[in-house]
Amino acid sequence: MKKIKEVATDEIFDAFLLIKQADVRVAKNGKKFIAFTFQDNSGSIDGKYWDASEEEISRFTAGKVVFLNGKRELYQGRPQVKILHLRLTQEDEPSSPELFMTRAPLTKDAMMEEINQVLFEITQAHWQRIVRHILNQYQKEFFEYPAAKRNHHAFAGGLAYHTLTMMRIAKSMCSIYPEINASLLYAGVILHDIGKVIELSGAVTTEYTLEGNLLGHLVIVDEEITKACQTLKIDDHEEDVLLLKHMVLSHHGLLEYGSPVRPKVMEAEILHQIDNMDASIQMMLGALDQVKPGEYTERIFGLDNRNFYRPLD
Repeated sequence: MKKIKEVATDEIFDAFLLIKQADVRVAKNGKKFIAFTFQDNSGSIDGKYWDASEEEISRFTAGKVVFLNGKRELYQGRPQVKILHLRLTQEDEPSSPELFMTRAPLTKDAMMEEINQVLFEITQAHWQRIVRHILNQYQKEFFEYPAAKRNHHAFAGGLAYHTLTMMRIAKSMCSIYPEINASLLYAGVILHDIGKVIELSGAVTTEYTLEGNLLGHLVIVDEEITKACQTLKIDDHEEDVLLLKHMVLSHHGLLEYGSPVRPKVMEAEILHQIDNMDASIQMMLGALDQVKPGEYTERIFGLDNRNFYRPLD
């Protein structure tokens, strides 16, 4: 059987796939349908299951592995699957969700070792203690969770991998511009998205939690810094702690993108730019990996709905 990545447009195919998302919606005719995202370890594809019965809605839920017979099509420039037949896997067929998950290109141990080495380069005492405390508290989730539900680094281990690649960019910038406060930038990089271990539900069926929907990961990390200061007996009204909080709260850059405040120190602006750069590159790489040389990618929502050309080798 082919992987999602290998199926050509207009090709009919069979595949065992993980249901990554299964959102129940109502069509214009008043009947319910399921908006699926299917996934294997080569990529993902969306598909709609029309006129779904209540029994089918309860059967085909996120986290289940299914056998799909379908046709790959294009809709508004984006690949989707026309579902011809769908059933749950049987006893002698692959049914473990882990078999179908995309993962970070580095192992957990390799990422953990590299990030732990950077901790020694955070020489400001309060920042290092706070970062170590929060990282130790959420270490298991940090190295397993994705960095997003869909757009960028949306794979197992994506949160740690996103943090690590940002750290590599940050270290390069600090070597070019010695005026940068490296300790502050590194602390901000490690903490900026760690609230996603509370905002998101996990790697298999990634959804927003109640806290994620109502608060968001920026506010969640701000609260975690306050709690860490209380545990470590650090005054969270001191300038160094306020600077660290500012790094986290401003890293989306603009108020309309969710930051309660825009960057007001140089390292905060740099963190925002690195975050945006790394996320954008990952979105492009993921899309380009799905097409052949000489073809255009699907439109990328997170990059102004643009598509990108993959040059001939």
